[in-house]
Amino acid sequence: MNLFYFIGMSLNVLFLGEIVGRAGIACLKKGLKGLKQKYEADLCIANGEGTTNGFGLGFPHSVQLSKLGIDVITGGEKLYYKPDLVENIAKCSYIIRPANYPPQSPGRAYRILNIKDRKIAVTNFLSSSGFSRSSANNPFTQADFLISKLKEENDIVLVQFHCATTAEAATFAHFLDGKAAAVIGTHNKVLTADAAVLEKGTAFISDNGRCGSALSVGGLDESTEIEKFLKALPLRSREAWRDGQIQGVLVRINEENGLAESIIPVIENVKIEKPEEKHD
Repeated sequence: MNLFYFIGMSLNVLFLGEIVGRAGIACLKKGLKGLKQKYEADLCIANGEGTTNGFGLGFPHSVQLSKLGIDVITGGEKLYYKPDLVENIAKCSYIIRPANYPPQSPGRAYRILNIKDRKIAVTNFLSSSGFSRSSANNPFTQADFLISKLKEENDIVLVQFHCATTAEAATFAHFLDGKAAAVIGTHNKVLTADAAVLEKGTAFISDNGRCGSALSVGGLDESTEIEKFLKALPLRSREAWRDGQIQGVLVRINEENGLAESIIPVIENVKIEKPEEKHD
């Protein structure tokens, strides 16, 4: 019997950490299909705003992630960094922008999927603190309204919260406890040790890590990041390629009451190699 086979009426949702650069894509190419089979995942959600060179999500990369098996790609403060995505996001049903962005913002605030005869709503919020260039509204008041609306027409509501601090992520999860089946934090790209099912049935972790280089600075080359601190120069970050890893969490949801039964960390080592650089 599969170690992660769950008996009963349950839905298995795989939440992957932020995909960082080409190394993150390489990890998914090699490991995602087997990982979904291993955990018998019914749905796969990932934060994709660091996919293109670590900063933003280009339109071709978004299509590639969808074809690799990511059902829903969530964003954050860097989602609009690539103009080609902004131009095409309206036709990308698999991408959701932060729901607390202004209503005029390009893209969708949530996605509805039908899985195992259940209607599942996935939505995404951005912290109102820690992102100086963001125009996001208060995520707490926005979430209270939107999730109440989504609960009226859907069996299960899943939330990703792109947040700079673990304290705000935990506060947000407790605020939504019993309203959403899961509140999964992203942004810091470090798999935290606070995964838990809260008192009223909401699965929570303040950050579900990253897909890419594990031995790095958030998936980026450490030598460049060190130089930034030593010289105060606005250097361009570079992708790291050592120790490929897919990180995230698996949430088991009871199909009958739409709440979480368990949450476990996911760490899958993947052998990746940096492609040779082309020179003219």
